[in-house]
Amino acid sequence: MSEEKVILVDSNDKQIGLMPKMEAHEKGLLHRAFSVFILNNESGELMLQQRAFDKYHSPGLWTNTCCSHQREGESNVEAGKRRLIEEMGFETELTDLVSFIYKAPFDNGLTEHEFDHVLIGYFEESPIINPTEVAAWKWMPIEAIKSDLNKHPEVYTEWFKIIFNEFYETLYSQVKK
Repeated sequence: MSEEKVILVDSNDKQIGLMPKMEAHEKGLLHRAFSVFILNNESGELMLQQRAFDKYHSPGLWTNTCCSHQREGESNVEAGKRRLIEEMGFETELTDLVSFIYKAPFDNGLTEHEFDHVLIGYFEESPIINPTEVAAWKWMPIEAIKSDLNKHPEVYTEWFKIIFNEFYETLYSQVKK
């Protein structure tokens, strides 16, 4: 099986090519990605996942519900729904709310340089996690996450620190009840 390819984009999210995922991360090239944030209507908490301990980067760190890369010809929502099922074992409606570019280098020489689309959805039950992708999960209040990111940033993925801030500042006021 060939390595998964990512969609290389320009700063306007226009596709300019395809590249194997590892090569794009080694070269730090801008590519399309998505980040799913699942909220619980009852308590307004965010579902976090702890990345599996054998992931090639950021193993064992806490992050948003799921994230990955769109495949060629796949919409942001289609990609988010696919990966939500693959990682967390459930399906729900998603809304594409905001996008922005970020860059996060890692100690292992890889760089996430992504045109990230943040997707929001709601779910009330427990996920059925895929243990090759996810070590654990939990619901956590939004304000508690904000506080914990300041107190214990080392337990969270680099991209989640960036994306959560974007979510909190630009989106949380829209979805807060």
